[in-house]
Amino acid sequence: MLRSAGPSRRAAADELLFRKGEIGHSMFVIETGEVRIEFGDGMPHKLLGPREYFGELALFIGNHARVASAIAHTACSLRVVDYPAFDYLMENEPALLAQFMRRSFAYLVASEQQLIGSLKRRNEDLLVTLNSLRQTQSELSTANRLVRTDELTGLTNRRGLYQFLEEIAPQRAPGTQLGLLLIDLDNFKHINDQCGHLVGDEVLRAVAEEVARVAASGDMACRIGGDEFALLARVDNAADLEARAEHIVLGVRALRVPLMGRDVNVTVSIGGGLCADDAVWSSWYSLADEALYRAKGNGSNTWHISQG
Repeated sequence: MLRSAGPSRRAAADELLFRKGEIGHSMFVIETGEVRIEFGDGMPHKLLGPREYFGELALFIGNHARVASAIAHTACSLRVVDYPAFDYLMENEPALLAQFMRRSFAYLVASEQQLIGSLKRRNEDLLVTLNSLRQTQSELSTANRLVRTDELTGLTNRRGLYQFLEEIAPQRAPGTQLGLLLIDLDNFKHINDQCGHLVGDEVLRAVAEEVARVAASGDMACRIGGDEFALLARVDNAADLEARAEHIVLGVRALRVPLMGRDVNVTVSIGGGLCADDAVWSSWYSLADEALYRAKGNGSNTWHISQG
C-alpha cells in the first residue's frame, strides 16, 4: 500500500536527505539500502535499514523541526510519504498508520526519558561542581584572612592594614574624618625579661583586646609589629579621637600582670592625629608617631593628639 501512498526516491551514498533543524513536510520509508541518522551534540548515530522509517514527526505534529540529519549511508531507495499520502493512509490503512504512530510515540517517550536522565546527571554534576567551587572559595577566603591576620593577637597585621588602606582610598569623601592612633606598650622589654615571653604574649593579647574594644564598625585595629598597635578610626573630630585614646589608656591601666609574686601595672602611650584627605599613610604615620614621642616625653601612660 505504501507504493500507492507516496512517490519513490533514490539517493546516492552520502547524499543529504534532510538537515537537522529544518522544517519537515514528509516522512520516509526505506525500501533498499541504509540511512544514517545523525543527532549531533556528541550523541551516537543511528543506522536504519529496509522496512524502517524516519521523519514521521513532521506528519504527526506538523511544522516540526527535524531533530537530526538524515544521510544516505549507502545508495538506497526510499518511499516518500507527504501530507496527501498521509491522508490516504489514514483513510485506507489505519492499522499501518497506527503502527507508525506507536513506534513514533515509543521513540518520543524513550527520548524524553533519556533527556530527563541526562539532565539529571548534568544537574548532579553541576551541584558537585558548585559545591567544589564554594569549598574552594571558602578555603581561599580563609587563607586570605589568615594572611592578613596577626597570629598572636587575632588583630589585622601590617599586610591587612595596607590592603585596608587601598580599599578605603577611593572611598574617602571630602569631609570624612579618619583618625590614626599609634599605641605603644611602656617598658614591655622589662615585662618580657622579668616574666618571660609567655607572659609577654598574654600582655600583648590583653592590650589587643582593649584596642579592638574601642574600634567601631568600619574601623581598623591592627598590630603593626612587636609591641606597637594602631587604630584607624572614623571619627567626628579630634575630641572624638582623643576619647578613643583615653579609653584605651584607662583600659590597659586596669590590667594586672603577675610578676615575682606581685602585680605589675601594664601601661601604654598613645599618639594620634586626624588624617588629611590629601595625604598618604606615611604622612599620617609620621604625624601620629610625633605625637607618640610627645606622650612618651610626658612620662608615658598617657596620650597626645596632634592638631596637625
